[in-house]
Amino acid sequence: MTEPQAGTGEDQLALTGERTVPGIPAENYWFRRHEVAYDYILRRCSGRDVLEAGSGEGYGASMLARTARSVTCVDYDEQAVDHTRRRYPELTVHRGNLIDLPLDDTSVDTIVNFQVIEHLWDQSEFVRECHRVLRGGGELLMSTPNRITFSPGRDTPLNPFHTRELSATELTELLSDDGFDVVDMLGVYHGVRLVELDEKWGGSIIDAQIERALAGQPWPDELVDDVAGITIADFDIRRASEADIDASLDLLAVAARF
Repeated sequence: MTEPQAGTGEDQLALTGERTVPGIPAENYWFRRHEVAYDYILRRCSGRDVLEAGSGEGYGASMLARTARSVTCVDYDEQAVDHTRRRYPELTVHRGNLIDLPLDDTSVDTIVNFQVIEHLWDQSEFVRECHRVLRGGGELLMSTPNRITFSPGRDTPLNPFHTRELSATELTELLSDDGFDVVDMLGVYHGVRLVELDEKWGGSIIDAQIERALAGQPWPDELVDDVAGITIADFDIRRASEADIDASLDLLAVAARF
């Protein structure tokens, strides 16, 4: 069986390697791994004016709109912006550069920046922009792949779309140097079922997918089914005080503006 491909329907945003989109069986592992972070922060966003900086396809911002008072999106990609406006009319969407956010000073309570910082060339300038548009006591919620496990032993990211990946220590330093107090550092980990799937697929279900994709090999039906069946319940989010943060897959920082 060949690897499933992205759909071509009007409401399907194409895969580029820089963003994750819903509704594609072969992309489901990565989609759920991103989605679990949005689910985790829903209550933190309740009743708040939220900005998603780097909103991509828009599915995450749409999730946040279930509890937030308002959700504004900013993304640089014109195709993504047009898609988000069309598919998620409950959102306010702007096309703009993340280091020059098209928002007034102190205009939002919470900024969500998930799986984006690793793509930016000027990470510090973006963090300073977040500080500018947040109200006093506001929160910046940021997730990013953990450099230690995502590109082990390397300074240059394995992913060609990434400019600089961060460890928990490096992410804390980035935020702390530009006006934020990191009040919580969490990690995303495989839960029990994914650990079992890792064992089933030779030690890593991630590698099982990537190796076949790089080699241009078809996916066996069993791998397609296992990947397509993953849900957010298959991931765990744990605080640094509860687990080895350097062993996490992704980092999730909660930072308060001061």
